[in-house]
Amino acid sequence: MAKKKTHKTNAIRLLEKKKIPFEISEYAWSEDHMGAKDAAEQLGVDNSEIYKTLVAVGNKTGPIVAVVPGDKELDLKKIAKVSQNKKVDMLPMKELEPLTGYVHGGCSPIGMKKQFPTFFAVEAEKLETFRCSAGMRGLQMQVAPQILVDLLRGKFADITVE
Repeated sequence: MAKKKTHKTNAIRLLEKKKIPFEISEYAWSEDHMGAKDAAEQLGVDNSEIYKTLVAVGNKTGPIVAVVPGDKELDLKKIAKVSQNKKVDMLPMKELEPLTGYVHGGCSPIGMKKQFPTFFAVEAEKLETFRCSAGMRGLQMQVAPQILVDLLRGKFADITVE
């Protein structure tokens, strides 16, 4: 019997190396359909279970990573405050891959080229597991948020729009 090919992204390699339990789910994507809502529909889960990884830039800290539920938006003022910046703007999309090693629609909070301050939406704190990108379009990983916070020396914070 043929064995299914497993994609090895930086995120997956790191989780395996640290012996962190996780599950991978694949789904079809296209340039028109690669957001959290599309992933949730394909995987048959609620949009709030898929967390998107966003990269922003603070005026004092430089790049920062925000991990927020797919059904919510990042509040730039809130993340500025918790990251000790006066102002935060979203990273221009053309700068995402050179900075992180990941493309839009496939950006994982772990396995980036460099470790950046990472903030997870407080909504994830009470979850046993959640889904986020495994480092490529069409690939999601299900993992315990607390494990990722510990691994990345991140923080849970109130960073979404009310």
